[in-house]
Amino acid sequence: MQSIRNIAIIAHVDHGKTTLVDKIIDQAKILDDRKERTDLLLDNNDLERERGITILSKNVSVNYKDVKINVIDTPGHADFGGEVERVLKMADGVLLLVDAFEGPMPQTRFVLGKAIELGLTPIVVVNKVDKENCTPDLVHEKVFDLMFALEASEEQLDFTTIYGSAKNGWMSTDWQEPTDNIIPLLDAVLEAIPEAPYREGSPQMQITSLDFSAFTGRIAIGRVFRGDLEIAKDYMLIKADGSTKKVRIKELHVFEGMGKASVEKVRSGDICAITGIEGFEIGDTIADLENPEALPRIEVDQPTMSMLFTINNSPFFGKEGKFVTSRHLRDRLFKEMEKNLALRVDTTDSEDKFNVFGRGVLHLSVLIETMRREGYELQVGRPQVIIKEIDGVKSEPYETLSIDVPEDVASKAINLVSLRKGDLLIMEPKGDLQHLEFTIPSRGLIGLRNKILTATAGQAIINHRFSEYGPYKGDFSEEIKGAIVSSAAGKATAYAIDRLQDRGRFFIDPNQDIYIGQVVGENAKSDDMGVNLIKGKKLTNVRSSGTDDSVKIAPKIDFSLEECMEYIKADEYLEVTPESLRMRKINYRP
Repeated sequence: MQSIRNIAIIAHVDHGKTTLVDKIIDQAKILDDRKERTDLLLDNNDLERERGITILSKNVSVNYKDVKINVIDTPGHADFGGEVERVLKMADGVLLLVDAFEGPMPQTRFVLGKAIELGLTPIVVVNKVDKENCTPDLVHEKVFDLMFALEASEEQLDFTTIYGSAKNGWMSTDWQEPTDNIIPLLDAVLEAIPEAPYREGSPQMQITSLDFSAFTGRIAIGRVFRGDLEIAKDYMLIKADGSTKKVRIKELHVFEGMGKASVEKVRSGDICAITGIEGFEIGDTIADLENPEALPRIEVDQPTMSMLFTINNSPFFGKEGKFVTSRHLRDRLFKEMEKNLALRVDTTDSEDKFNVFGRGVLHLSVLIETMRREGYELQVGRPQVIIKEIDGVKSEPYETLSIDVPEDVASKAINLVSLRKGDLLIMEPKGDLQHLEFTIPSRGLIGLRNKILTATAGQAIINHRFSEYGPYKGDFSEEIKGAIVSSAAGKATAYAIDRLQDRGRFFIDPNQDIYIGQVVGENAKSDDMGVNLIKGKKLTNVRSSGTDDSVKIAPKIDFSLEECMEYIKADEYLEVTPESLRMRKINYRP
């Protein structure tokens, strides 16, 4: 029986997880040399490649010295915590990847805390040691302190450390002695990570992830906890409410290289994919037919933010999207819930409005971006945090916010956070930057990133993670700018925009189609202002010299999807179509 190691790679966003997996794949000679090679093999979703972040966890398997190593790439962002929590259930150990300059970051702490709770064995990989001003030894100490703070056991604190540069393809036990391969890392995995145990007894497997194929339908993925699973045999599926259902496995696949291989039987300790089972959910257990026993279900952190999703009913509806009705929207949202564990969708008393609950603005924006790429048109309201009553006290979610910023603009960042009821916890130098840590209500983060980046000329590095629910802190006392709203429909003229430039900043270009009620700019004052941008210049047959000054229009402000979501106010909707993002007043009378 082949020995198996199951490891999950955890790290902060952009510390090099997916690049390291690429190098492990290269070392094991999995890919065909004759085929064209791309970087970041596992980020195969367009959104992941564009943003440079991992959103969905993925599996890869390599053989090294006759040992099968199952590598699971996990998302580094706390908004995708639902993904991380299930994935760690499949692993026996974790590779904790830390940047040699930045050290352990807030998101690393979030995932590492989960891994330590589950009793997984860590190997610390200090990556990017070829960076200027990096301090690998100091980072090693910081990781030790972090594990100690997370109440790691004696065995976990006695971790193996490997240094190297995934980008340059080398790993070593001493960062001052580079090698030319990553074999020291693979050797460390074999030595430090415990072998996946073979447990005798009746079969048990928990479904921790799922895939979909147009040919075979839904595919259940998970780790066999006990016994063996075989094809063409009957098993019992145990659901969340304790009910059971008889199922038959049609096909079994194990992970091999970048793909899957069909097998007759899977032993306990290995990760497999099952086709032919209907009606399962993530967290269900596949167990013995005669005496089924359920495994404890996966607990996922609850959502902290909600948004209203509704159909697009603006004057431009249906011009750009394929799926525009409430039935399309309902089906798509409920389909997403099947695989996105941390998401919740509630219906409202109106047929075409849905409350969608998620882990943060990024979590919800990835769903919206995916839907618009699939051809959906919809409108969303302003993100709201979820307020709870805990022991009779009105409570709201709090986050730990960390900002790395040049020293000369640190005071601006501190000022902006304290306006949003944030409290400064830590202020310390980190290289040539100032490292600031705050605790802040989650609602204070909505729209804050833009303001900090503007105030610091784009030099701030901002990260945050959910910490806990605490007492409600009251309203913020900040000045809010009003909107410039179009009071006429048609094509905007350069002449009209030019005349109004001193009243505020615009979000549209000349000659762009606009409709009544569309938010076309930001007023310099705090009240909303209706304007007619369709008016052209009155022409006469008498020309006087000097009247025709050339029009100089400032470039429009371009918002990304997240920026739009954070910018809109309570009386506005964001209209999302495959080609455009438009902000509009919900009830506007010119």
